Amino acid sequence: MSEESPTSPLSWVVLIVRLPTQPSRHRVAVWRELRKVGALSLGQGVWAVPEVPVFADGVQRAVQLTERAGGEAVVLRAAGREPADAARFQAMFTAAREEDWAEFLADCGKYETELDKEICHAKFTLAELEEEEQSLERLRRWHRDLKARDVFGAPGSGAGDRQLAECARRFEDYSERVFAHLHAFGSDGEGAQP
Repeated sequence: MSEESPTSPLSWVVLIVRLPTQPSRHRVAVWRELRKVGALSLGQGVWAVPEVPVFADGVQRAVQLTERAGGEAVVLRAAGREPADAARFQAMFTAAREEDWAEFLADCGKYETELDKEICHAKFTLAELEEEEQSLERLRRWHRDLKARDVFGAPGSGAGDRQLAECARRFEDYSERVFAHLHAFGSDGEGAQP
């Protein structure tokens, strides 16, 4: 896969996958891999991604999974016949990324609600702090993945950046509360009353 210059038309990689109907786990594995990398489903067994390096490994893994399962994969390069076709395809891809950003923002909201609940119940333990830190790291990894595959800059990207920063700020506040509580009530804070 090659990067296109800003003035040249963007090429797309189209992957056509045919797999045996049974066992279904092979179809699921390929589907998961392509969804994970952000491929756009164009119909049963047909997927597309922009021809940029960030998608190359995921397409290759999907091809390998298909071949290991006894299926066939055909990888094609495509472009729109008219500029309007290319623009519509880009809009479809960006709309899919916007859905990803909406899901990410919803999970950030859940994370903040969880922190609020822990603060409200004064659950200031090291175990809870570690759990919340792991959840924040999961959000950070997800954000990095979304940024990498959002090659056209979906509108939700900026909100995702801001929301992740707010989650990190809220986690720092919770961390300070946990350490203040532990300092006031003993080394592990387990079982201590607020």
